[in-house]
Amino acid sequence: MMNWNNFEFHNPEFFWLFLLIPLVIIWQVLVRKRNSATLTIPSIKGFKAEQSFVSKLKPILYVLRILALCFLILALARPRNVAVSKKIKTNKGIDIVMAIDVSASMLAKDLKPNRLEALKKVATDFVNRRPNDRIGIVVYAGESFTQTPITSDKGIVKRTISEIKWGQLEGGTAIGMGLGSSVNRLKDSKAKSKVIILLTDGVNNSGFIDPKTATELAKGLNIKVYTIGIGTNGMADFPTRKDPTTGRLIFTKQQVEIDEDLLKFIAAETEGKYFRATDNNKLKAIYDEINKLEKTKIEEFKYYNYHELYRALVLMALGLLFVEYTLKNTVFKSFI
Repeated sequence: MMNWNNFEFHNPEFFWLFLLIPLVIIWQVLVRKRNSATLTIPSIKGFKAEQSFVSKLKPILYVLRILALCFLILALARPRNVAVSKKIKTNKGIDIVMAIDVSASMLAKDLKPNRLEALKKVATDFVNRRPNDRIGIVVYAGESFTQTPITSDKGIVKRTISEIKWGQLEGGTAIGMGLGSSVNRLKDSKAKSKVIILLTDGVNNSGFIDPKTATELAKGLNIKVYTIGIGTNGMADFPTRKDPTTGRLIFTKQQVEIDEDLLKFIAAETEGKYFRATDNNKLKAIYDEINKLEKTKIEEFKYYNYHELYRALVLMALGLLFVEYTLKNTVFKSFI
């Protein structure tokens, strides 16, 4: 059965020749009139004009010739079926660890609805666009731990991101420990490229690993670190205490403080890049840019098998011409 999805004409420019068909028909009519024998008499009274059935069929010779010409034009256009087989080859891909700050300040409302929820939405979208990579999640505040080891199961990664919440760890911002845990996740990786996306909204103020020491470890293992400082410029609504009656968080205006110098140092030392996300749109744009910067190389090999169909059309054209020639010299030979 013909697979029309794989059907094509290799030389479709020959279809322009179909514009000649009307001219050929006109030419055939004119030649027929010119070659017809005529007899001039003063009157045809007394002659019974009667034309045989076979003579009426003589124009079929011209029809056969035109059809043969059409088949030849189709043959010149090279109709064929193309069977395409694909083989996709990828390199070992990229192993990515997202180190996410889950300190109380991530509940600040300068991003909507807050920094943490805005990040979760953008991070989930980022995971969806990395089908060929392995991703792990590290969370940190006053301490750090691996929420999800590096895995190719995107369902697990997205579920982990959706379940991240404040209050899992003791208070503080241990940037060094977050980076150190991420490096530890990647130290045995055999991936061609290893990347950490480190996000924080504060200053390193706790933990027993110095951020610069963790940076040297990442550099020695050829791990690239993209750092993101999240928070608006100026003042933002921060959670400061809980209402003793309702247990709800009370927010007050405070100055946003991010150790940008440290984040720039980490990125520069590991050949990464530092970004500042002051609102939801900038946060999304940052992850879009990282997605473009870190590409998994995919090679696609296509193999084509062509089944040419023009031969049948040529044979049909030759058959029609043979039939025309045979009829012309047999059945219609005695007709003028």
